[in-house]
Amino acid sequence: MLEAMLIWTVVSSLVTAGLYVWDKRMAVQDRVRISERTLLVWCLVGGWPGGWIAARRIRHKTRKRSFRIKFAACVLVNLATLIAILLMRR
Repeated sequence: MLEAMLIWTVVSSLVTAGLYVWDKRMAVQDRVRISERTLLVWCLVGGWPGGWIAARRIRHKTRKRSFRIKFAACVLVNLATLIAILLMRR
């Protein structure tokens, strides 16, 4: 089960990072953007590590406080879920 979770985290992180990069590119070009909801859903379903890394590397979504709070909530949900799964395996 943990191996599957790790694989999913890697895959969803790659998708999430790609979405961040695409959204940043569209923002710079003043074109249609990816919604914050879409970015946050991908973070919530496990892609938060990729979102975090991409945000830092390309300086995207790092200043908008409301987004960062929602992102942090996604991270906490993921970590709580992981802890619950680990505790259930005992």
